[in-house]
Amino acid sequence: MKISEVKTAEVRVKIDDKRGYLYHYVRIYTDEGVYGTGEASHVDGGWRGSTRSMAEQIIGKDPRDVDAIFEGIRRSYIFRGGMSGLGVSALTGIEIALWDLAGKAQGVPVYRLLGGKFRDRVRLYVDSAKTNCKERAEEARSKGFTAIKFDLDDANNPHKADRWNWSVTPGELEAMVDEAFEIREAVGDHMDLAIDLHGRYDATAGMKVAHALEDLNLMWLEEPVPPENIQAIANITHSTRTPICAGENAFLRYGFREMIEKQAVDIIMPDISKCGGLSECRKIANIAETYYIPFAPHNNSSALSTVGDAHVCASVPNFLALEFHRFHDPTWNDVVLSDEPVIQDGHVAMTEKPGLGVELNEEFLQSQLENGEPLWQ
Repeated sequence: MKISEVKTAEVRVKIDDKRGYLYHYVRIYTDEGVYGTGEASHVDGGWRGSTRSMAEQIIGKDPRDVDAIFEGIRRSYIFRGGMSGLGVSALTGIEIALWDLAGKAQGVPVYRLLGGKFRDRVRLYVDSAKTNCKERAEEARSKGFTAIKFDLDDANNPHKADRWNWSVTPGELEAMVDEAFEIREAVGDHMDLAIDLHGRYDATAGMKVAHALEDLNLMWLEEPVPPENIQAIANITHSTRTPICAGENAFLRYGFREMIEKQAVDIIMPDISKCGGLSECRKIANIAETYYIPFAPHNNSSALSTVGDAHVCASVPNFLALEFHRFHDPTWNDVVLSDEPVIQDGHVAMTEKPGLGVELNEEFLQSQLENGEPLWQ
């Protein structure tokens, strides 16, 4: 079996006249008619050119040699983004497509190729807007979700010094803490609650917030400081009883090495469709396990990537929860075709279907394109 062609699709799925989500897909074809589909996230307009350039290196190769193909491309891109950023994210789409293809070629689900599954269902947590917290928590709970996350950072807080200064004034800290306690009360004591700061505070402010929230029994406090300085977040983690989570802006296992070795966070959250793909993130999870650090991937991609992420989450013992970012998106389920709903009772149910186990709904995606352009290019 040899790779014969690689194509890409870029689709903006419209929610209404003002909102929509932009998705980026990769499809790898073979001379035996088997194909695989992957998704890349957090890429910009150059991703298609990068993907096509990478594809030139893999035509004629056996697609089942996933890690070798991945590493061959990555090393060739060492001066063009082979360590982080767009280069790795574009490569990730190829990697996920290769795993889908390999599973189909061998007639097994991807998690079998990753070593098998530790669990039949992958737990999701809902990333939710801050409005009507009690209603949102009750709605999530009624659909089987056991964990939810709300944002606490606010550039418009009237007590801020200014929009560029992400220290925290006494009035701002008081308002944030009051709001966090109100969120916990609205959610209840028996639902896991995470709070996100989006990496927007300085080290002192992040530490103050973490200390002030210690009595909330949070699942985690996410990214209290920006991602560039590992020691800064380590100082916060080692100073507080509040669990600290970060990692959505790190790439490859090399990007997580220092974070894990310093035990700079209590929980890691790689974005699987951005930072290296299925095999790479399984390696990251395995390294974290040696430090007893849970694995809770970031995910705000489409249903295809969510299913792909679930294969990794099923294959590692230290999995905690996978993000679900589209709780109120009426189009989320339309993107893929599957025998059963992707999400059941707040979980992704793993199946025995080959590859990722779902296919893109090409008719729906084609309907979202303008001017009749082809889906795959």
